[in-house]
Amino acid sequence: MKRTTITTRVALTLGGMLLASSAFAQDANKLYLFNWTEYMDPKIIQAFEKKYGVEVIQSYYNSLPEMTAKLNAGGVSQYDIIVPSNYYVPRLIDSGLVQKLDKSQIPNLSNVMQQFADPSYDPGAQYSVPYQWGTSGIVYDTNVFPDAPKSWSLLFDPKVNTDQPFALMGDGQVNMGAACAYLGSGYDCTGAEAWKPAAKLILDTKHRGTFSGFTDGTPVLQQIQRGVVRAGISYNGDYLQQKRENPEAFKHIAFMIPDEGTEMWVDNMMIPAKAPHPALAHKFINFILDAKVGAELSNFVQYASPNKAAQPYLDADLTQPPALPDEADLARLKFSPSLSGQELQLFQQLWQEVQSR
Repeated sequence: MKRTTITTRVALTLGGMLLASSAFAQDANKLYLFNWTEYMDPKIIQAFEKKYGVEVIQSYYNSLPEMTAKLNAGGVSQYDIIVPSNYYVPRLIDSGLVQKLDKSQIPNLSNVMQQFADPSYDPGAQYSVPYQWGTSGIVYDTNVFPDAPKSWSLLFDPKVNTDQPFALMGDGQVNMGAACAYLGSGYDCTGAEAWKPAAKLILDTKHRGTFSGFTDGTPVLQQIQRGVVRAGISYNGDYLQQKRENPEAFKHIAFMIPDEGTEMWVDNMMIPAKAPHPALAHKFINFILDAKVGAELSNFVQYASPNKAAQPYLDADLTQPPALPDEADLARLKFSPSLSGQELQLFQQLWQEVQSR
């Protein structure tokens, strides 16, 4: 999964906003899936198409603001499945962009792990079904930091990292949460009292001579491999994907969950309010929740599965850290808060100030 800041501005041309109806014809034999890039095993799509005699049309987005903008521009009646992250789920529900699930059509819901069955972002799981989950954390070069503390201080304390280039993430909530955790306010901090000192810390960090910029998860891993930076923030699944592709380079690159706490995120399957094929969408959700299909998905994308029935079929790497945090690290994980109204405006104002100064 590749996510960007909640304050990302999406520039859509009139032609991009007015999606041609002919491209989304109400064909009962087609399912329209709107997903993150590189977040689905093609073999799973082929198996679903074969089982139900349908065609899956996939479209992609690179940020949640982009997804939401397209839903508001007509996509709410043109896509059957979307895959938003947990902190966007309440916004989609409150704005009426998604519909309640008919759980009678999803018998494999019984495979969902208990900790995901009644999430705080969707009480009773009335609208969402977990797709994959993971964590954000620090990635770093162990040759450069052989005794790195298990702490956000590796990024925020100039006494710990005195002269090595490092990056922060492009996602404002990840950065603010990390700064809040480091300052003792908790990763899931909200409000001016917690955010203002966190924003100041990020701004001070940004002005250090070794700060290389705001760089998202996969690019920062590539930069560490090249020696452009020595530490940054990434997602555990992105780390494992890159490690699988470049095992030699990753002999000296590690992923850590800081002791001060960090983010646990869940990506979810949801059905837009006016989806053209809701019955087929329910079949797709149920298909993904199959034990072996769920395992195949996680084995492909290298993120943890929320499907308890899938666990026996997972690759060994996905049953241990960093894919599956140990009990001590699990206790340190928090959801990024879902923001709205004045709280969202305040956050956006502070984050824009950090970026512009």
